Amino acid sequence: MYIFIVVGVIAVLLALALLRFLKKPKVQERYKVTQDIDPYKIGISEIDRMEDGKDFEIYLCKLFNCLGYSDVYKTQDSRDFGADLVFTDREGYRNVLQAKRYAVTNPVGLGAVQEVYSCMRFYRAKKSIVITSSKYTSSCEQLASYNGVKLLDRNDLIRMIELFQEQQHSKVKDIIEAEPYLSLDSWDDYRNNSKVIKRIVRLKNTRNKLCCNEGK
Repeated sequence: MYIFIVVGVIAVLLALALLRFLKKPKVQERYKVTQDIDPYKIGISEIDRMEDGKDFEIYLCKLFNCLGYSDVYKTQDSRDFGADLVFTDREGYRNVLQAKRYAVTNPVGLGAVQEVYSCMRFYRAKKSIVITSSKYTSSCEQLASYNGVKLLDRNDLIRMIELFQEQQHSKVKDIIEAEPYLSLDSWDDYRNNSKVIKRIVRLKNTRNKLCCNEGK
């Protein structure tokens, strides 16, 4: 009798283990964004479940409007030249912003900094920002620090959402408008001092002829 009980218990445990192994993992349902979304009802979990980056851009546009920023404009899906959002901050400066809704395991590369910085002149902007649901590569952070591009990562985004839902809008703006980290390094700190840099100069009394003179 005892043997039958033991065998029965083992069989039940094996059956449960087999069912657990064969059970398909639950697919997380996507969060669908519409133009009339309420940013007060969206947290980081909803952002992680958004269909793509366009949904994230719509959310940020709504968020910045609710924060009271002026001239908030979501750029076109094509030919945006590197900016997803344009707005004017409390000091009256126009900002261009690029949004990156990436997975936590997928850091944002330096291409984001290159794009948002290069489009500033087109939009006549004074400041540039990149915001992501992930993090940044070290090269991205380095390039941003040389060009004064503000980087807001996942932790910043979560903090912004929390403060926004607590109606502390001015503190959210403080995060957005905080001065970017600036590197004091320069090219001279990285180049080989023994290397001679050449510059092109025009020969005297000679038209359309160039030569290289050594110099610094």
